[in-house]
Amino acid sequence: MALVPELTICGIHELPAQSARNVTHVLSIVDPDHPELDAFQTYGKHNRTTLRFHDIIVATRGQVMPAPEHVEAILRFGADHLAREDRGAPSHVLVHCHMGISRSTAAMLALMAQANPDEEAESLFARLVGIRPQAWPNSLMVGFADEQLGRDGALLRALSRHYGRQIKTQPQFSDWMTSLNRSAELAMARFD
Repeated sequence: MALVPELTICGIHELPAQSARNVTHVLSIVDPDHPELDAFQTYGKHNRTTLRFHDIIVATRGQVMPAPEHVEAILRFGADHLAREDRGAPSHVLVHCHMGISRSTAAMLALMAQANPDEEAESLFARLVGIRPQAWPNSLMVGFADEQLGRDGALLRALSRHYGRQIKTQPQFSDWMTSLNRSAELAMARFD
């Protein structure tokens, strides 16, 4: 039986604290102009993939929007690195973005959905919140993952309910997402 990898989501400022945790796989998602991170110099041997795009959902001059190719790269990370590992050895997957709230949580959701194709979307979101309670996954990335994984809209429907729960438990997200030009995600929220 395959061992289940440990899963961690964090922001850049939390990376140094993760170095002692035997991380085996890292997916870094940073802005295109962000300098190379030196935090990984203190990590043990690990496989790392870096993607560079901004955390936006509306085209913004001078910024790189999440695109289907970015989610394809995330799923390749899952397939190429995780599937080839010795399943008898423990693994620890760390996904990070700038704050550990949006791009990284969308990427982790995609990886979990890929690894567990029969798991219900609501269950995936429950596990995601267990890993990162402040998760607010980027809706464009979740939409691309839904399409590429053949989920027929299930991930997006569950994302709408997730947004509704997050607004109830963390009302500050309403103002924050509005200030980030992400009102469309607030409009997606379902409160059932």
